[in-house]
Amino acid sequence: MARFSFPDRIPAFFRNKYVLTILLFLMWILFLDSNNLISRYREMRELKKLGNQKDYYINKIEEESRKLRELKTDNDNLEKFAREQYRMKKPDEDLYIVLTPREDRKISRQNQ
Repeated sequence: MARFSFPDRIPAFFRNKYVLTILLFLMWILFLDSNNLISRYREMRELKKLGNQKDYYINKIEEESRKLRELKTDNDNLEKFAREQYRMKKPDEDLYIVLTPREDRKISRQNQ
């Protein structure tokens, strides 16, 4: 009975020095390097998410700037804003506040 040595058990394809070099290079790129492909993929996902957040906040800033411009230029809009947000009223008016059930629960929790 002939004994097989360890290198004989490995297929010839994997004993080729070029294939072995390529496999080691791929392992290095995929897993071992500090800038491996897995971390690059995570960073690209994070970058895309941050880009989406940036777009959202740019749109929000434009919208709020437009609202501010309207409040500064139109007195009717300013009066409407003050009445709705700060519940301001004219001296001879009565103000009735209608709350939704959700707002009512929120106020009752604050008073406890």
